[in-house]
Amino acid sequence: HLLKEGFEVLKFESLSELEKGLKDISLIIINDISPNIDGMNFIEYIREKESNIPLIFLAENLSEKEIAQAFANGADDCIIKPFGLVELLCRIKALLKRSYGLVQEELKYENIVMDLKQRTCMIDDREVDLTKLEFDLLSFFIQHKNIILDREYILKAVWHDSNMKKRTINVSVNRLVKKIDPENRYDYFTAIRGIGYRFG
Repeated sequence: HLLKEGFEVLKFESLSELEKGLKDISLIIINDISPNIDGMNFIEYIREKESNIPLIFLAENLSEKEIAQAFANGADDCIIKPFGLVELLCRIKALLKRSYGLVQEELKYENIVMDLKQRTCMIDDREVDLTKLEFDLLSFFIQHKNIILDREYILKAVWHDSNMKKRTINVSVNRLVKKIDPENRYDYFTAIRGIGYRFG
């Protein structure tokens, strides 16, 4: 899933493997299920070697005391299982942005190119006039492409109000499709009955 989002993913099974590539890594995710690695000690070890690299700790059945210990050892974020892919992606992007000031200026999907600074949208080299809401909605879906998103989550993320009528999304998506695909040549959106939408 992270590969689909454009991230390069390296897997390390031991401390010695990690140490060889530590300088070339932008962010570390510790999945506390490896028989060869103790997550808490691993965090501490990384901080001794590389103090500034962003670090996310994934674990289950942690007490509040253990969570506090993970942060004390040097974790920047701690995610308790089970969790959704959308949550993980959002936390990764937020941590990268906070740590490196990374601001994505352009989004691309198939024949769609969105300039996030100029807030313009080009489709097949043709500029499409979108309202603020339509632009925000399309950019949100592209950033979460190939993921099934429920309506409540979309309302909260784009409208910042999960209490709005869920039919609002249907109307907005239909209007957006008429603008970006007036001839119905592309299947950008898939409606998932009883849940929401998938883009891509």
